[in-house]
Amino acid sequence: MKSLLTIDIALEAVEEGFRQIAQGSATNSPRTRTRLPNGALNIMSAAAPGLDIMGLKTYGVLNGNLVKFYVYLYNTATGSLMALIEASEMGRVRTGAASGVATKYLARKDASSIGILGAGFQAPTQLEAVCRVRNIKSAKVFNRTRAKGIKFASESSSKLGIDITPVNSPEECVRDSDIVITITSSSDPIVLGEWLKPGAHINAAGSNHHKRREIDQETVIRADVVTTDDVDQAKTECGDLIKPIQQGVIGWENVDELSDILVGKSVGRMSDTDITLFESQGVALEDIVVGARLYQLAREKGVGLEISS
Repeated sequence: MKSLLTIDIALEAVEEGFRQIAQGSATNSPRTRTRLPNGALNIMSAAAPGLDIMGLKTYGVLNGNLVKFYVYLYNTATGSLMALIEASEMGRVRTGAASGVATKYLARKDASSIGILGAGFQAPTQLEAVCRVRNIKSAKVFNRTRAKGIKFASESSSKLGIDITPVNSPEECVRDSDIVITITSSSDPIVLGEWLKPGAHINAAGSNHHKRREIDQETVIRADVVTTDDVDQAKTECGDLIKPIQQGVIGWENVDELSDILVGKSVGRMSDTDITLFESQGVALEDIVVGARLYQLAREKGVGLEISS
């Protein structure tokens, strides 16, 4: 998979997937969680007849065990199984691509600096995707374990060719950054709205649980544009939005789907001082459209194991 899939391919596929949803040629079903005594089985599905694919992603989260992700792709014309993909790395790339597409349509055109909070498994593709859609010159990174942040800064700086500075606090990371990325497992807000500069764009990509929040209520209040990859899924998973909405700060009618902004059904950024927010929940449509591109590349290059039906 690593030899086939690039962030550029994923960006193109995810953007096309969102476009298909906006045009009515694709649908997405929110994640369901089957509870177990020691965890949960997660299943999410989507269909894109306009691209001749449908499929699902499934994974178990069980205490003390490594999470393994699997994507099943089916042909919408015949219902036949096209591919089974081990999708841990693919999911990392597609999650970064979703933030990249959001940045492309919501961040200021002249955005040149990033503050990224979190330096774990998902962080490199978040940073790389944003660098693909904006002319980024510098970045700051905050991680609770400083050594990990330093390592991330060194490796990413070398790969992307930009200056990346490890910093000592979330505030230092966020202040004066044109683009803010949160990709953490934090249960409590690590970004305060008062730190955001006018015109900032935020990709909140780390939380997909109703009890977890990476941004505070002031961030939501200050945001002129609030978007997500799927509103129905956000209603059950997006802790960043659920609590402010319960308290009447905003309503779900004020939350746009990114797909609608892509095609002009909803208004995105109106001025250079607008603050824009993208809540990335991670949806099945992103998995199947990236998976379909990966499947095509694998067939072309003879990669993978072919199993007779």
